[in-house]
Amino acid sequence: MDWSLFLIFLGACAAAGTTGAAFPPGPWYDKLDKPVWTPPNWLFPLAWTALYIAMAVAAARVAPLAGSAHAMAFWALQIALNALWTPVFFGLRKLKAGMAVLAALWVAVVATCLAMMRLDPVAGWLFVPYVVWVSYAGALNAAIVLRNPEPQPRPA
Repeated sequence: MDWSLFLIFLGACAAAGTTGAAFPPGPWYDKLDKPVWTPPNWLFPLAWTALYIAMAVAAARVAPLAGSAHAMAFWALQIALNALWTPVFFGLRKLKAGMAVLAALWVAVVATCLAMMRLDPVAGWLFVPYVVWVSYAGALNAAIVLRNPEPQPRPA
């Protein structure tokens, strides 16, 4: 694995991850009606750190391979959508729009996983936990939308 590529992809992941610091959940999120299977807030940074490292390793393995254009294009799409979800859901408090972003993210993550799997099975398997996490996040986002049908006010 090319470590310079790993650091570049890890930087992209870190940039996407900064949206969590820029748009923290806050008290309004705590007040939402959420299902009992909502993970505790402390779990999210741990999970995302592990996922971002795996995503960067997978990308660094696949990027230099012949025929990696589609895999890397899907990787770029998924990291962009990953970065977009937090400002939409937590920043704008648009729960339904967040669900739409998350649905597109799920498609992009699955497409990335499959494209990588064909080129480098290890890289593809590194994306499987991300597929699982985004699937879980989608179910959670959908449950929150259903339980909180009223628009969420944005701060002044």
